[in-house]
Amino acid sequence: MHVQGSAAYIDDMPVPKGTLHVAFALSDVAYGKINKIDITVAKKADGVHSILLAKDIENLYIGAIKHDEPILADKEVLFYGQAIAAVLADSHDNARKAALLVTSDVTELEAVVTIDQAMAKKSFLDEPLIVSIGDSNKAIDSSKNKLNGSISIGGQEHYYLEGQVALAIPTEDNEMVVHSSTQNPTEVQHLVAHVLDVPQNAIEVVTRRMGGGFGGKETDSSQLACVCAIFAQQTKLSIKARLSRKDDILMTGKRHDFKADYKVGYADDGKILGIEIDLAARCGYSLDLSKAIVSRALFHADNAYFMPNATFRGFLCKTNTASNTAFRGFGGPQGMLVIENIIEEIAMNIGVDPLEIRKLNYYQKETNNVTPYDQVVEDNIINELSSELVEDSKYLARRQSIEDFNKNNKYLKKGLALSPVKFGISFTTQLLNQAGALVNVYKDGSIYINHGGTEMGQGLFIKVAQVVANEFGVNLERVKVSATSTSKVPNTSPTAASSGSDLNGMAAREACLRIKKNLTIFAQNFYGEDNDIIEFKDSYVHVGKKKIAFDEFVSTAYLNRVELFSNGFYKTPKIYFDAIKQKGRPFYYYSYGACVSEVIVDCLTGEYKLLAVDILHDVGASLNPAIDMGQIVGGYIQGMGWLCSEELKWNDSGALLTMGASTYKIPAIGDTPEHFEVKIKPNISNHENTIHKSKAVGEPPLMLAISTWLAIKNAIYNADNNNKTGLNAPANFEQVFFSLNKNLNS
Repeated sequence: MHVQGSAAYIDDMPVPKGTLHVAFALSDVAYGKINKIDITVAKKADGVHSILLAKDIENLYIGAIKHDEPILADKEVLFYGQAIAAVLADSHDNARKAALLVTSDVTELEAVVTIDQAMAKKSFLDEPLIVSIGDSNKAIDSSKNKLNGSISIGGQEHYYLEGQVALAIPTEDNEMVVHSSTQNPTEVQHLVAHVLDVPQNAIEVVTRRMGGGFGGKETDSSQLACVCAIFAQQTKLSIKARLSRKDDILMTGKRHDFKADYKVGYADDGKILGIEIDLAARCGYSLDLSKAIVSRALFHADNAYFMPNATFRGFLCKTNTASNTAFRGFGGPQGMLVIENIIEEIAMNIGVDPLEIRKLNYYQKETNNVTPYDQVVEDNIINELSSELVEDSKYLARRQSIEDFNKNNKYLKKGLALSPVKFGISFTTQLLNQAGALVNVYKDGSIYINHGGTEMGQGLFIKVAQVVANEFGVNLERVKVSATSTSKVPNTSPTAASSGSDLNGMAAREACLRIKKNLTIFAQNFYGEDNDIIEFKDSYVHVGKKKIAFDEFVSTAYLNRVELFSNGFYKTPKIYFDAIKQKGRPFYYYSYGACVSEVIVDCLTGEYKLLAVDILHDVGASLNPAIDMGQIVGGYIQGMGWLCSEELKWNDSGALLTMGASTYKIPAIGDTPEHFEVKIKPNISNHENTIHKSKAVGEPPLMLAISTWLAIKNAIYNADNNNKTGLNAPANFEQVFFSLNKNLNS
């Protein structure tokens, strides 16, 4: 349906007669005291029904972890683009036109915009987080070789194809159905119930599918749904809202940008002896999910490397910008980029291939296998995976070829890099590692499943349907997956943390096993003999030597009053974490990958071209190799955009300047190299008991793109061997030009 264009999204749904539409008036000040909001002219505009202000909302504050986000600005504005009023009109266009007529009198105050400003003013949302092992300070001081530096890492706009959208339909007895483009229907349900002051059973949230999410619809979808619900409760009419691209970018959070300062002590051969990294994140005006995101950044500041003496500190900077939120990788990419940059700089200082420094510092299997947060790396395959990719990509021969090319070319320089990925799988908030499912087998043998996961184009529904079809031994066409609904499976976790298949696949399988237990007992009694083996395969039920068509068997079971539906529940085992000590086992397992990237840089202009990419990635025993391949390719491309071209810019007053495709450059087909080889690591399965021994694939591939950024850094170094630091992310053409010409930048 996606390929055919026939998949329906919320904006495609026919709306009930009399539906009204919402648009928002936004602040043009980043921080200030609200003296007055004037809605006089706007109320008289064509088609306007009513206008909502903060003072009209009794339960004004919402938020994912802490209720610190006003649905509409109250008494003060906290970021440029914050909603100050919601306009309700008879059409989408009339609502938008009227919203432009809302004016405000705001006394502008000095905004905290940048990470440096927040750090200087000690503007924080919470206490710093610290992950440590050994004595990093002593190890660095006693090291013969030392390295220190800093790197700025930009954020990223989600730029999902389908923007934020919601449709609230009041039903009976103060109940409501809310269609929301959200990765977290349960959170939307809970927050809508909170703002309406009704029990949660009065609110049903439905998500058929999203046109992309990437984390941007894990928490940010709640504001729109809540405003629609408030208007729906007031008017007893259906209410719809969809954001324009500009408003979506202004109102919602991004990937956190970070600034990292680091100190490292290392041996003559490049072995890291001690390391300290301070990671400061621009979180925005409210907490959102920032604490968990910074925590995950600290958990991945080691990436694939053993650190015997390490201190990683995370700072949650409070700024007058939109509250940053979940984004594919959830802090992990930022932490990984820092350590990979450090590895590269150690290699430059010693004068060896960075691959040698990586291999020297990799986690091992029996020793040197404990992370700074005390988890033992039990499933390490990074050594053999890297070696396999080195051979597949002809890395060593290409390194020599690039060296020869660079000797013979003054203004064009090539760069090459291999970077590994070790990414922890599980929500770091333990309570979220649970899922439920409901499976119905109808008397004609067709099967219907509902689970708590949401479909955003990543193929989760197909994977779970495959799990169900496999358990009953029937064709996939026999299984349908319903829209995600809070009325069928309650209290679900968001579809995030790459755990959609792990959690919901296992919950669905558990439901199937319960039904199969009923059917097996029935088959034994009705068809079989004591020693008969019961098997479900090839759309038949095999009872000893008897073979009954599945639909006939189910119909007979129904006639004999056998229960043909069941729930299933799954919670991830083995995970625990002490948040005070920052020690434990936050991850059930790790996913691994590696990527080799080759670039060519024009030293006169800073322009570059990605010439070749070779990827080897671990997905365990894949549930669906085609879907997993798509996730690997898509993740890499999105990561490449983050690190190469997608730059968010604010002016000194806190106004966001990059509000659309004309100013914000996402990757295009022309940015993809002709040589793009992607391989799923064969003949491997998860050592943990995941769904059919598969591994998560949503987030880990994004970090493969770090190799592209490293290849650009390598090319700059090849142009000038004294240029060992200074490249920030994203490494757009301008950034590369100034890195090549430091005297111009100063």
